[in-house]
Amino acid sequence: MSGTLNKVMLIGHLGDEVKMHYFDGGNCIGRFPLATNETYTNKQTNERVTNTEWHNIVVRNKAAEICEKYLSKGDKVYIEGRLKTRKWQDDKGTDRYSTEIQCTDFTFLTTKNDNQGGNVPTPNPQQAAQKPASNPVTQTPTEDSDDLPF
Repeated sequence: MSGTLNKVMLIGHLGDEVKMHYFDGGNCIGRFPLATNETYTNKQTNERVTNTEWHNIVVRNKAAEICEKYLSKGDKVYIEGRLKTRKWQDDKGTDRYSTEIQCTDFTFLTTKNDNQGGNVPTPNPQQAAQKPASNPVTQTPTEDSDDLPF
């Protein structure tokens, strides 16, 4: 088999707001940290241990603008993309490397009501991954503050 695969699927919480950078020509990128957790029970001490892994997410153009508008720190999101390692130099001229997730698709898992302290259950992550366009938030005709693009 000669093919290769570079695919990442993550469900986690935003560690900070989306930071935007705009370029000449109208293009832009958004960057944000995403935290995923692994919890297990230590067999020797019988205590629960939680390890947090941080991922650097990069979103481009219209997707970045959507993330900036609707995502905030602490929100749960499903991210799909690919790994990319880039080389750069720090202030001292030393070569440094950063591994990032280049986002190709995403689904918001925290609803608007969850952010406001509402008691709406979050969707099953597997269902959200299979149906990225579904959104459990309903809107009455008099409410036009929710202008989600999907």
